[in-house]
Amino acid sequence: MSAAYIMRLAAMVAYMALIVVVGVIYSKKNKTSEGFYLGDRGLGPWVVAMSAEASDMSGWLLMGLPGLAYVSGLADAGWTAIGLAIGTYLNWLITGRRLRIYTKVAGNSFTLPDFFSNRFHDQKKILMNIAALIILVFFIPYTAAGFMTCGNLFNSLFGFNYLTSMIISSVIIVIYTVIGGFLAESTVDFIQGTLMFIALLLIVVLGVVNAGGIGNVIANANALPGFNSLFHSYVEATGTAKPYGALGIASGLAWGLGYFGMPHVLLRFMAIRDANEMKKARRIGTTWVLITMGAALAIGMIGRSLYPVMSGIEEFQGDPERIFVVMCMRLLNTGLLPIIAGIMLCGVLAAQISTSDSQLLVASSAISQNFYKGLIRTNASEKEVMWVSRVTIVVIAVLGIFVAALVPADSTIFKVVSFAWAGFGAAFGPLVLFMLFWRRMNIPGAIAGIVVGGASVLIWKFFLSGLGGFFGIYELAPAFVLSCIAIVVVSLLTKAPQKSVLDEFDAYKKEVAQR
Repeated sequence: MSAAYIMRLAAMVAYMALIVVVGVIYSKKNKTSEGFYLGDRGLGPWVVAMSAEASDMSGWLLMGLPGLAYVSGLADAGWTAIGLAIGTYLNWLITGRRLRIYTKVAGNSFTLPDFFSNRFHDQKKILMNIAALIILVFFIPYTAAGFMTCGNLFNSLFGFNYLTSMIISSVIIVIYTVIGGFLAESTVDFIQGTLMFIALLLIVVLGVVNAGGIGNVIANANALPGFNSLFHSYVEATGTAKPYGALGIASGLAWGLGYFGMPHVLLRFMAIRDANEMKKARRIGTTWVLITMGAALAIGMIGRSLYPVMSGIEEFQGDPERIFVVMCMRLLNTGLLPIIAGIMLCGVLAAQISTSDSQLLVASSAISQNFYKGLIRTNASEKEVMWVSRVTIVVIAVLGIFVAALVPADSTIFKVVSFAWAGFGAAFGPLVLFMLFWRRMNIPGAIAGIVVGGASVLIWKFFLSGLGGFFGIYELAPAFVLSCIAIVVVSLLTKAPQKSVLDEFDAYKKEVAQR
């Protein structure tokens, strides 16, 4: 056991202990369901911005995106990053302030499914329960993927048993989420967003220096056909370039549509203490995204210059998504630098934890607040709901571990994230936008939008994508469009909303205008 091994391990163990401490600190502040799930709408713009983006990006930012750039060059990863950057900005600009105001006006909703039903005065809670079910369907495998990433990281770095590493990591995530709730989760995500930012920039700088400068990195990329182009991609097997056409570009840009339906991101908008602070939060969040995604792309390109082939490099273990890990371990491997390497590798852990904790909390709210209190025990006390919430987080985590144990450990992060991203983006994205902007929308239209959006993702992914051609487009794009059509058509063909719904919409619009 080398000194470098011990230093890296010590840094990561200390980090895991830190996030549990944060949970303990905030444990006494969660006295109501609104506090547990929304932090009593008291978050400042910095915490809202950083936690929103950290919870959004997950492990694919430090592993999936650099790995994609390392393998095929700039096009595929670049257009995806561009789509996400545009989507991030538009979501903050179009959705953020309006959602914060409307969720307060519509019955002080503090979960997204709550808001869906309250917006239409849905007394039967049909919309709320459909939304809660979709959250469970997509979040359990998404959470499982997060646990897999943590297990793989400790297994590959330290040789620990994969399943044991995954269970220990998930237990730590569960502990601070259960005791600390939304405030602990958001604070930890702020810390993790900062760590991810520093880790990416540091490795970029070290990589450029070790590669002999930016000129050498660019020259190496130009030497690989199509590697440095947004309109061609590099084909590893043949060493040639192939055109990156309109379908690929549309698929990459379509990633931006997903933001409008991400429950764990939208929850941050709902939690900001003042809607007027959303502009500041938007600037912080968008800047963070632009810099970190640019750095992630750069790491893939720099890594290709430093390590042209994976063979012979033990740290790769045959997986290009490990390029960030490889650079951390190889560029920070002398003297006391392994401690820094351990901290930088915590960035990978942070990226995944920040998403997993958010997913657990949102999925828990779907059960305890929406199913349990909304359907089973409508008169449940705050204390009872809080206990159900905590038990639910544990149960969902156990299910996530079980699912993760059944999934091959080498499943790529990028593919897992892309499917769940499409599911939420298509099921909830059009719904949220129409709810905020269209007065005539009604409950049947909302139900149609959720069902058509979610079902279209499944059908397109598993039955149509294999046909090739146009059907090869990222499933989020067609599913999003079909959901929009369903909302408009069904709303217009059915009865208009009742007067109380329209009056509340008008009150919300008036408040938006005044602010």
